[in-house]
Amino acid sequence: MNPITKLIHKAQHSFFLFGLASILWFIFRTGSKPTRMSYPCQQASAASGSLWIAAYVLPFIMTVSSPGKLVGRRRMALAGFLLLLFVSFSVLFGSTNLMILSGATGDDTAGVGRGGTIVINLTQMRSQFPEPSEIYAVTGTKGNDDAMERLIEAMNSHGLPFYAQNASFGIIEKDDVVIIKVNSQWNERGGTNSDLVKLLVRAILNHPQGFAGEVIIADNGQGQYGSTGNGGSLSYDRNNAEDIAQSMQAVADYFPDQKVSTYLWDKITNKKVGEYADGDMADGYILASQPDAQTGIAVSYPKFQTKYGTYISFKQGVWDAVNGSYDSRRLKMLNVPVLKTHAIYGVTACIKHYMGVVSDRLSREAGGRAHSSVGSGGMGTEMTQTRFPDLNILDAIWINANPRGGPSTSYGEADQACIIAASVDPVALDYWAAKNILMPAARQKGYDDLESMDPDNTSPGSFGDWLRLSSAEIEQAGHQATVSEKNMNVILA
Repeated sequence: MNPITKLIHKAQHSFFLFGLASILWFIFRTGSKPTRMSYPCQQASAASGSLWIAAYVLPFIMTVSSPGKLVGRRRMALAGFLLLLFVSFSVLFGSTNLMILSGATGDDTAGVGRGGTIVINLTQMRSQFPEPSEIYAVTGTKGNDDAMERLIEAMNSHGLPFYAQNASFGIIEKDDVVIIKVNSQWNERGGTNSDLVKLLVRAILNHPQGFAGEVIIADNGQGQYGSTGNGGSLSYDRNNAEDIAQSMQAVADYFPDQKVSTYLWDKITNKKVGEYADGDMADGYILASQPDAQTGIAVSYPKFQTKYGTYISFKQGVWDAVNGSYDSRRLKMLNVPVLKTHAIYGVTACIKHYMGVVSDRLSREAGGRAHSSVGSGGMGTEMTQTRFPDLNILDAIWINANPRGGPSTSYGEADQACIIAASVDPVALDYWAAKNILMPAARQKGYDDLESMDPDNTSPGSFGDWLRLSSAEIEQAGHQATVSEKNMNVILA
């Protein structure tokens, strides 16, 4: 080894240096925001820091303060200082998991709605180029009103019917099995607005020809991290809604006479299975044999049986056990993320939301960890190699515009923007929303460092960079994607 490589190797294999670095990282990264203690890197740093303190600080204090060693006031003062330091760090690190598990990182119920209301002035845009990506936006909504009706009306009147009728073009057919992919890893304002999801479910069930299909509200919180420290939940006590008790499960239960259910993919995220066509009927995850050569992701997707007995392969479609075949046409995917900033990747919206489709753990075991691939365009690969969303509906009713402040978002941290927007092009919607909703909101809040959420910032690893890498994957697969506002139509309802 050369001297530099030898130094790096030594640092990597020295628990003393690693533990000390963990403590420094924990303090620096947490700063004045306790919610960051729930981040994966913070939990790992807390564990390593606690072991370092126990291994090095405590024995040193005991040695320095022993009767035979105490000589003079200076040594007594040093011992006292080290003891105080040990107690402080122990309380800090020891309380991290307790805070995560108890939900103490967010505001209490009295803080609901304390986030401010921001004014976002959206403008309609008309592209001069052929076949632009169209974005439909609804303003002035709290999620529990007529927002979905207004959105569907705008789509219908501009060439994108929400309903398919009598073999005509449209998104939802009367016998479809519809997956509504939400964000469930975080409670409070960190998850998708459940009022919006209720409106969407109702709209599907109100199909003009009578709905005879099925709706599944689903997500994978990965069985790790998140508001509880154990992954996602569709039954939180504290939700993103006007009535904070309204969880995703409560939304499903609101329609007892229809086939509406939930499925938390966390419970199968560690189980590798085969496809139905291969004779494997178990719920679990299908995992690619090797990582993608371009983006490095080991593609994975869920395969499961719903509450009502329907067999679904996220990639292949609805399985017909009698005929031994898949019906891909019947399975529809509605991608419904919440707009917010992200501590690592700058912005989380439609593209980043596909982290709730993959199995992060299985992909990591395969040598192509999904979360690490976001920065190289991996979610674009995931979308195109599994199931591309039929429609993306972005929840910007409550947003987190604090640069790198998300993905966790308490009631007090969120600001009400009262917007929802939809598009078939997830890249265009992410670009437009970051530039026209998140950034103006951040400026109103007085934040200065907006580079992390700027879609025009293309420095390596930035949001603008990985959005373009994802776009390249999507375009290469034959889907429409653009990061040029000149190639977007924006229709306001």
